[in-house]
Amino acid sequence: MGKLSAVQVRNLKEPGRYSDGEGLILQLYGPGRGSWLLRIQSKGRRHDIGLGSLNEIGLAEAREAARHLRKEAKSGVNIIVERKKEREEVPTFKTAAELVHDEHKAGWKNGKHQQQWMNTLESYAFPKIGKMLVSDVEGPAIRDVLAPIWLTKPETARRVRQRIGAVLDWAYAKGYRASEAPIRSIAKGLPRQPKKRGHFEAMPYEEVPDFIAELRSRVSIGRLALEFLIMTAARSGEVRGCSWSEFDLK
Repeated sequence: MGKLSAVQVRNLKEPGRYSDGEGLILQLYGPGRGSWLLRIQSKGRRHDIGLGSLNEIGLAEAREAARHLRKEAKSGVNIIVERKKEREEVPTFKTAAELVHDEHKAGWKNGKHQQQWMNTLESYAFPKIGKMLVSDVEGPAIRDVLAPIWLTKPETARRVRQRIGAVLDWAYAKGYRASEAPIRSIAKGLPRQPKKRGHFEAMPYEEVPDFIAELRSRVSIGRLALEFLIMTAARSGEVRGCSWSEFDLK
């Protein structure tokens, strides 16, 4: 049973927020002027979702809309992403990749790297997933992109995987996807790449700026840890095992 009644709603005059319970809120701006909000939790974060104007939606309609959204959220639907889809068109993977490239290329001083970033996607990713909506690109589709070159061109395959991940993480940050790139799970569906014998070769120092720029296109704790390691020349074990008490943030 809600806390508000239709009569109360009509008689409210003082601006403010009035709760009906279960996250349904009336934001009143003045007598007869306001809007309905639904407050929900999604992935540990609180969101206020607009349900419509008080002039257009009454108390009963607002309760029904709130009930419907709560039911969808409970069933696992990402309400935030779905409502964003309704407001704006979700781009294809190819369009999203072009947008990511435009946003990041200013940070890549090496023009060759700028071109290579798109060339690898044009050669290997776009033919298979370029026309897919970025919200629909999941593990099996990415695996199908990588499988033909996973063993024959391992370094290229890893770069393609990283760049697909960068595009999907961007799409997640923009609200076009319900989840980040499923990059970790993809390796389980691919054969193990042959290991190189001996230590990895050191990266030429002149290539480090471009590597840092590409590294920053990803969104992950591992990326931050690797960048910290590069900037401080710390050992990998020290970075993985460090605690906040070891840092002087001032």
